This record gives sequence, C-alpha cells and structure tokens, in this order.
Amino acid sequence: MLDAHHDTAGIAVTEFKARCLSVIDDVAQGKTGPVVLLKRNRPVVAIVPIDDEPTDLWGAMRGSVTVAPGTDLTAGTGEIWDAEL
Repeated sequence: MLDAHHDTAGIAVTEFKARCLSVIDDVAQGKTGPVVLLKRNRPVVAIVPIDDEPTDLWGAMRGSVTVAPGTDLTAGTGEIWDAEL
C-alpha cells in the first residue's frame, strides 16, 4: 500500500501497528508521501513529515488587517474586565 509514486497512501491501523517504525522512517525520509491510517476503511489520522525549518511567525499576518479611517486604536472600549475588579 505504501508507494513513493503516490501523494498519499492509506494503511489499516492493524497493519500500521506491525510496521509502524518502518512507515514512520519512510515518511520522514521522503521515501513515501503522507500516510493516512484507516480504521474500518475510514481515515482517522495522517502521518506527515515535519519541515526541518520552522516557519517564522514574526510578520506572518503583515498586511492582512485593515483599519477603517478615523478609528482610534488607543481608545478604550469601556468594557470592564475581570482583571479590573
């Protein structure tokens, strides 16, 4: 069921239990694509490789928020928080 020529492979949970270390190694080394574990022929979880370099979150949302003209971002909302009681 595991084949390097397919993007995603499916494998039964019982088969995965018997081959888990080799399946994990194959996915981590890029020998196969992501593997979906099946329970009663229904997908329950996917095993995917983790990128070596973490995504830099600093500035990831830059440019995605717009503020309406005339909005004062420093003005309070008047809402009382539990921390202020």
